[in-house]
Amino acid sequence: MTIKRLDHVSVVVDDLPAAIAFFTALGMTIEGRAPIEGPWVDRVNAIRDVQVDIVMLRTPDGHGRLELTKFRHPPLVAIEPAVAPPNALGLRSVMFAVESVDDAIARLRAHGGELIGETVQYQDIYRLCYLRGPAGIIVALAEELRKGSGPAGGGPPRDAS
Repeated sequence: MTIKRLDHVSVVVDDLPAAIAFFTALGMTIEGRAPIEGPWVDRVNAIRDVQVDIVMLRTPDGHGRLELTKFRHPPLVAIEPAVAPPNALGLRSVMFAVESVDDAIARLRAHGGELIGETVQYQDIYRLCYLRGPAGIIVALAEELRKGSGPAGGGPPRDAS
């Protein structure tokens, strides 16, 4: 048995409007939003009395989706350190291919995005950077410098990060 596709990545945020503004500034569009609660949500999360608001965002090509989740109940649980470094265990980053890294950085900085390191060039193939986005997640940006580069033209080579 094989998977059909990666459906979406979910990010828990504390400020839903700010997170929506950040990702729509990047170029994503709102696909839908809904309050979610009930016994099925409690069971799937193994948490009692879950009440969340979700917003599903879609990339311009229609293939990538990002779910922003704001817990109304129970309260958020703090993690340590609150802003994890790039070498922390767990989900490393969410990468987006962009037309212009510089333009994307400028738009995201206006919505609280913080450049982690520098914008770098990988050979003559990509310009890359990492930004800290909503809820402290790392958002990676890749600007393709020549068409069809990377594995199947779909992203930086594995040794680029």
